[in-house]
Amino acid sequence: MTTAWGEFELSRFPEDPRDRLRAWDASDAYLLRHLAAERTGLSGTVVVLGDRWGALVTALAEYRPTQITDSYLSQEATRANLARAGVETGAVQLLTTQDPPPERVDVLLVRVPKSLALLEDQLLRLVPAVHADTVVIGTGMVKEIHTSTLRLFERILGPTRTSLAEQKARLIHCTPDPSLTRPANPWPYSYALPEGIGAVSGRTVVNHAGVFCADRLDIGTRFFLAHLPAGGRRIVDLGCGNGVVGTAVALADPTAEVLFVDESFQAVASAEATYKANGVPGHAEFRVGDGLAGVADGSVDVVLNNPPFHSHQATTDATAWRMFSGAKRALRPGGELWVVGNRHLGYHVTLRRLFGNSLLVAGDPKFVVLKAVKRGYAAGRR
Repeated sequence: MTTAWGEFELSRFPEDPRDRLRAWDASDAYLLRHLAAERTGLSGTVVVLGDRWGALVTALAEYRPTQITDSYLSQEATRANLARAGVETGAVQLLTTQDPPPERVDVLLVRVPKSLALLEDQLLRLVPAVHADTVVIGTGMVKEIHTSTLRLFERILGPTRTSLAEQKARLIHCTPDPSLTRPANPWPYSYALPEGIGAVSGRTVVNHAGVFCADRLDIGTRFFLAHLPAGGRRIVDLGCGNGVVGTAVALADPTAEVLFVDESFQAVASAEATYKANGVPGHAEFRVGDGLAGVADGSVDVVLNNPPFHSHQATTDATAWRMFSGAKRALRPGGELWVVGNRHLGYHVTLRRLFGNSLLVAGDPKFVVLKAVKRGYAAGRR
């Protein structure tokens, strides 16, 4: 990525030489070009919200910015990109969406997220630190910026306008108005689950902003809940989201040890809150990380997974493949990976390629639940 501050070699995390997706896009470049033309605006405390792979804070490292992200993978990519650029340790402060925000913000740069709820939550958390002279600039691809996005900036921060589009990207300019009467932050949001879905029927779910289907039970998870395995000593809810699946398993079998893992800090906080809200007996662990990295080989009995098939705006099976591969490594011989997914995604083909087997547990016109069993031999490489 070539900028006014130099040329930077950037990568996503985890690095994969087969991955052709860039670690930056036209909206990052547009914002950096604008900032280069207005360098006097980069002074005081600079906060970058939602920097997807660290492109913005890497380019702006000389201003000692603070990055706030919900993504463990984005944070790790940022660390690697900063190191590759020779940025000294500590020049960029890396915070998560669950950390207390800075007490003062003089420049707020916002990479518009896919989730409007996450944007609402983070702006409401940051607004006490914003003052009348704070420079606020958002950026995103044209397809990511909607009327609702602009209204959110106006409702929370102040008058908002957009730039002309360049390379299908657009900037958002906002002038903070300290006199605004702002709404209370509605996040986290709780609701009661419906009846007829097994052990979690009528139970409480807690969702932090940005977690998938934050205000209702999504139909894929509902289908999965009706077909969960009966037991297993050590169980992983992989890509746990709000933790409904792992909580259901723990309620059905109090002797189970459940590991909730997700790359979203918001998701793991939601899973822990959901688990605790229901007074579940037994043992649980909550971990933010890259899938099952760090989980010992052959240490897990069952992995439950509803894999995402998007990486931000890109449709890809790379995440599902890494999740399935990590599950195969972490499962003991005879251990089982249970997967729910849209029927058209063809996960049965991937599982047969990796595990050598795939059993259809249940299906309807939209979803399938599949089971793969780890055998005592190595499957072929992708």
